[in-house]
Amino acid sequence: MFAAVLLGALAAGGGAAEAGPSKAYRLRVDAVAYHLPGKTALGIRVRKGVVAVDPKLIPLGTKLHVPGYGHGIAADVGVAIKGRIIDLWFPSTQAARRWGRRTLHITVYR
Repeated sequence: MFAAVLLGALAAGGGAAEAGPSKAYRLRVDAVAYHLPGKTALGIRVRKGVVAVDPKLIPLGTKLHVPGYGHGIAADVGVAIKGRIIDLWFPSTQAARRWGRRTLHITVYR
């Protein structure tokens, strides 16, 4: 799934993958669930693995791993997304409500 999301972002003009060793770091964030239709700031359709971020903290196109959610890509922004808050897309309102809001440590790959 992660590869499909990443490839979709790249095909939609999300940027080219960089060669070379990747560096990862952990970041404590509040992860909030949402369920809305549409397209992201990168131009891909929202789906599992699409994460909205503050691009000042996590650049768009960055690969992520969110415990309990899985792999994702920073592909969207939002007016309420400032600093250490991320939005995770879910396929239904019920699934989003089950997730709610959680404070956790994500892995950010550069």
